[in-house]
Amino acid sequence: MMRPTRLLAAPALMLAAALPMTAHAGEVQITAQNPVIELTVFEQIEVEPDTATIWTGVQSDANTAVEALRRNSAEMQRLVSLIRALGIAERDIQTSRISLNPRYDYQNRGDQPPRFLGYRASNQVTVKLRDLDRVGEVLDAMVEAGATNINGPNFSIEDDEAAKAQARSNALERGRAQAEEYARLAGYTGVRLLQVAESIRGSSGMMEQSDRIVVTGSRSMAAPPPPVAPGVVATGVGIALTYEMTR
Repeated sequence: MMRPTRLLAAPALMLAAALPMTAHAGEVQITAQNPVIELTVFEQIEVEPDTATIWTGVQSDANTAVEALRRNSAEMQRLVSLIRALGIAERDIQTSRISLNPRYDYQNRGDQPPRFLGYRASNQVTVKLRDLDRVGEVLDAMVEAGATNINGPNFSIEDDEAAKAQARSNALERGRAQAEEYARLAGYTGVRLLQVAESIRGSSGMMEQSDRIVVTGSRSMAAPPPPVAPGVVATGVGIALTYEMTR
């Protein structure tokens, strides 16, 4: 369900002399006989999300780099197998980062150098869920499968073209109304549209990747899945309009 909102409406007015409007090579030359109005209008539409993205993975520590990576690979394979078993399609599971680094103890040791502790291997995957009713269940299952960190969920819409079309229509209507008001205040009776330029404002969720669940130990007893509220996400357009005042 789409919910129109009007955020960041920022009319930028410019009254120019009655001179020909310049154009770059390949563009149509537009001539204005009267002063022009330039407006920038932002229109945003709120819609219910249909996808959720979760970043999850495992960290493994060992004395050697080979053992850390081997252990991490086994633990990650178990996690990915569980994600697949939940019915998540292969195309919705993507490796996002693999790292292997030495670990040191940097606590104050006087003049002594940091103490070497071993190696830490990390593997992260990005998982896209298309059934939002299962987000809590999937998060819970990831932890049970050994995930040591979870980021998200980040809610979005798969196809926002319909919402952007509605935002585009609303922005044009509101921009013309504003231009007509400026023209009237300036002593003119109408306006003529000369130019339209659009910038897309992508969809965004209520939560970003920085929202993180860090698992510090295994759970000793069953717990209900974490509550998840998808809310709404926003998408829209920004348009720059140029009108000529007319009599």
